[in-house]
Amino acid sequence: MTEWAPRDAKVSLIMGRAHVDVVLQAVRGARTSVWISTANLKDVHVEARVGTRARAAGRYESLFDELGAMRARGVDVRILHAGTPSRALRPKLGKSAAAALRQCPRVHLKMIAVDGAFLYLGSANFTGAGLGAKADERRNFEAGFATSDDVLLDALQSEFDAIWSGRRCGACKLRRECPAPLDSLSGPSSPPKAPLEKETKPRTSRRPKRPGPAP
Repeated sequence: MTEWAPRDAKVSLIMGRAHVDVVLQAVRGARTSVWISTANLKDVHVEARVGTRARAAGRYESLFDELGAMRARGVDVRILHAGTPSRALRPKLGKSAAAALRQCPRVHLKMIAVDGAFLYLGSANFTGAGLGAKADERRNFEAGFATSDDVLLDALQSEFDAIWSGRRCGACKLRRECPAPLDSLSGPSSPPKAPLEKETKPRTSRRPKRPGPAP
């Protein structure tokens, strides 16, 4: 059994509408990578971006359209999920290739890592009700935390990558029931790093790594 040493880390509590204001805004601002792990997966509609005609008209847009545009410009968008994507979302995923998806029936981890610099870990699935993108009376009661802590990012991204690349498949007791064991799909990759701003020095707490290729 792994022993974890206690340590201090700066985190922000995320509840209710803060999932939209903090977590989804981080996702929408991604420059290099968005890694999502969720049990349930549904389409998420958000307010159109500020400065657009759609926003002026008060329209909401699918976040998966934005993820598709991100992926088209080279952002590494990956989603691990347990359940089948919702019926409304499935045609959109097939048409837009908004993300690289891999299914594992044992995934119950709810996390979002953006650019190797932002981490959300909490109870919310990647759904509109879970992430607060619904009216107050239709929103789930969810809670989690957000952080930029290097150690937590490394730990969660490494766990995501271990599942994604199939390194957890060999000892899994549900392998026979799995529709497509992940170790049959690809080799291992590396967790993404935070992009460096101009005139800043690289961090020394972690070795440079490059995001692995998405299928």
